[in-house]
Amino acid sequence: MKKVKKNTVYAFIDSQNLNLGTSKDIYKGKQRIYQGWKLDFKKFRQYLFDKFRVQKAFLFIGYIKQDEKLYKQLRSFDYKLVFKPTVKDNQGKPKGNVDAELVLHAAAVEYPNYDKAVIVSGDGDFHCLHEYLVKNKKLLQIIIPNRKSESSLLKQFQNFKVFLVRDKDKVERR
Repeated sequence: MKKVKKNTVYAFIDSQNLNLGTSKDIYKGKQRIYQGWKLDFKKFRQYLFDKFRVQKAFLFIGYIKQDEKLYKQLRSFDYKLVFKPTVKDNQGKPKGNVDAELVLHAAAVEYPNYDKAVIVSGDGDFHCLHEYLVKNKKLLQIIIPNRKSESSLLKQFQNFKVFLVRDKDKVERR
């Protein structure tokens, strides 16, 4: 009897893109073209497992000392947190761009440990990572929070795209 090897699937999540991509209203002029909603991170982790069989979910997030309670909660939902130090923007709000960390983990640090990757972001900054993973037959899916915030650089990856808003009923916080 032939033994079937199960794929090891990891998710690499741009937390800022996911959070803002689901929660922020988007306007074209004065007309709202997308209504934001609240993501339930616990339900989202279960969704990743149920739909894509994600064994490890790496959540890339800017570190803010006051958010330790949030980080503890996210770990309890089985996310592996990867922190980026934050700096303050012009308005004094903390900013931690996690793109480089996500690419480094997906393309080098964790690369030998998984067979397929799920990238969670609608950001075009990951174009080179998507190409690399496709070339090496390691890209399973790109989860994009909503159609309205998707980068035009993702057009060539049509076969890999999933829009999270379609499964809003499974992952929305009620």
